Amino acid sequence: MQNIDEIGKQLITQIAGSDSPRDVLKAPELKQLYGVIKTLPSGQRAVYGKRINELKIALESAVNARESELESATVESLDITAPWDVNSGPQNLLLTENGSQHPLTKEIENVSDIFTRMGFEVIESRQIDDDHHMFGTLNFPDNHPARDGYDTFRTEEGFIAPAHTSTMQNRILQDGKKKLESGGQIGVVAIGRCFRNEDLDATHEHTFHQCEGVFVSETATLGQMLGTLRSFFEAYYGQSLNIRTQPSYFPFVEPGLEFAIEKPASLGGSSKDKEWLEMLGCGMIHPNVLIAAGIDPKKYRGFAWGGGIERLVMLKYGIEDIRHFESGKLQFLREFA
Repeated sequence: MQNIDEIGKQLITQIAGSDSPRDVLKAPELKQLYGVIKTLPSGQRAVYGKRINELKIALESAVNARESELESATVESLDITAPWDVNSGPQNLLLTENGSQHPLTKEIENVSDIFTRMGFEVIESRQIDDDHHMFGTLNFPDNHPARDGYDTFRTEEGFIAPAHTSTMQNRILQDGKKKLESGGQIGVVAIGRCFRNEDLDATHEHTFHQCEGVFVSETATLGQMLGTLRSFFEAYYGQSLNIRTQPSYFPFVEPGLEFAIEKPASLGGSSKDKEWLEMLGCGMIHPNVLIAAGIDPKKYRGFAWGGGIERLVMLKYGIEDIRHFESGKLQFLREFA
């Protein structure tokens, strides 16, 4: 019995100073005590076994107490707000007292403000849609090769994460039919997230933002479209700009154009050595798109355009990698705080 007490004191002392106290319960001394039971006379085994069980309960209690002590010490010493180790100096963090806008949020508000002043209604694009609005209403025939140009994300139920904000065109046109019938016009800009199954690099991202413009009236012309876009970019970059276009193919417009501006002085452009920046795709709305929305293309006509918000912001601020926008890196965000 004296041997049990002595071994118990030794094991409890080990537990109190161990970082892995539960391992002490596997100590050979404890196993030896259990091995003694079979060597004792039958009349002594019950008493001896009871004392060993009492020791086991005491050891379990000591282990639980030590584990709680270790856990408390770990929690108290962990400062989750400290992003540096004890040997590094103070860090230049974003202030927690005042929040700041993401650069994309700032520029989306800027873009929305410009188009609102021009008389357009600004709405938010959808972030989940169907094949009908993504392709069907935009003059993409079934199995048309143009569908292959969009690496779309699809759900098992057949829904689509929109690859362009043009998915809003049919809704905009249908919602605006009453305005047309009462002698008015449709003028709406849709801004929102788009998603494509892209291989990520400095100029490609799976999640990005687009700005889609739609204008329809009885007298809409290509010249009005070019004037509208030119006015937007001049307001955005704060200077007069030359523009140029070149033919391009989009199923939902005819004719389709790529729209470019001369490189603004704010981006390092020079009037002596002109550089051209391709900004977006645009064109006159295809008659089939108007028909899909229940609008008579013989009476009404319109134009539409779509371009990336990230491209605007990257050019404006000299951002070299589109992946910064979705990275959440404080070093990047701090520049716009």
